Amino acid sequence: MHFLPPAIEAYAHSHSEEEPALLAELRRDTHLKHIQPRMLSGHFQGRLLSVLSKIIKPKTVLEIGTYTGYSALCLAEGLPDDGILHTIEVNPELRKIQEEYIARAGYQNQIVLHTGDALALIPQLDIEIDLVFIDAEKKNYRAYFDAVLPKMKSGGVLLIDNVLWTGKVVEPLDPKDKTTEALMSFNQFMKEHPSLSTVLMPLRDGLTMSLVR
Repeated sequence: MHFLPPAIEAYAHSHSEEEPALLAELRRDTHLKHIQPRMLSGHFQGRLLSVLSKIIKPKTVLEIGTYTGYSALCLAEGLPDDGILHTIEVNPELRKIQEEYIARAGYQNQIVLHTGDALALIPQLDIEIDLVFIDAEKKNYRAYFDAVLPKMKSGGVLLIDNVLWTGKVVEPLDPKDKTTEALMSFNQFMKEHPSLSTVLMPLRDGLTMSLVR
């Protein structure tokens, strides 16, 4: 869901960096061949991820929720030559498209693909993380956060997607809607966490950015 008036959103897109040709191809490929293509970060958010990564210049990135690899490729644009991006995807059927586009982008030596349950895999990663992007099972956001925070450096950055959940977080809560309930609780938790400086941005479906103090 998008929260800006269409004309304003179109203006913002047209006055932002152009989508790289390979990512545009991946976006089209995802829409043609895979279910739930709205899970893709897309042009506007992808350029934001790219710029933030270039500002941070992370040596180690962890992404939770690879999908077809669009956001991983955007985040990889800010890696130094010795930087590594670890990305975790639970669906093994997406591995082929991930590998194809990572190789075509030239990041096969810098992006490490992990397939499986993120909560089982994260404890096995012996890394110190500069940048985290979380875009996976929404009800697990708190558990993902708890797993990654001990591995993060002071000054590290967390980016968390879909925190507005198509606007449901400001609507009357359906008691059966456990996903929205979990996100509302998580958003409040992030705001109040004593080790974080947090801003929730109404970009696309909501993107939280937190600085680890």
